[in-house]
Amino acid sequence: MNQLGDTRLRTWTLRFMALLAADTQDRLVWLGERELETKDVIEEVEILCRVPEGLAERGVFEHGDLHDLRAIGRRLGEIDSTCRVDLWGNALTTDPAWEDIRSHARRFLLTSLGDWRQPLPRPVRPHTGDH
Repeated sequence: MNQLGDTRLRTWTLRFMALLAADTQDRLVWLGERELETKDVIEEVEILCRVPEGLAERGVFEHGDLHDLRAIGRRLGEIDSTCRVDLWGNALTTDPAWEDIRSHARRFLLTSLGDWRQPLPRPVRPHTGDH
């Protein structure tokens, strides 16, 4: 991949990790009225946990930075299928897996950037179908 693509993937990884590292209340505020399904969040994070492997091969991330991403991927795989059908906002407050994931995301950001406290990504506006 080219340098611009690597930079975008790195930024995407760091922004999503900032969201996962945030306190539950901050994540709920970020969600606002959006109703994200837990399964969709899990799919996105699973991809996110695999992408940096290639980035580390190209020197964008250090290989040591990936330990916590791998741990997040394993923890996601342990989330029961019945917990995946709920809305993410509900899962954040009821499923302890998200607290484990938060801890790993914080360590990843601390290792990668020196501080886990990062600005949350701008929320994606829902597509209304109007042009």
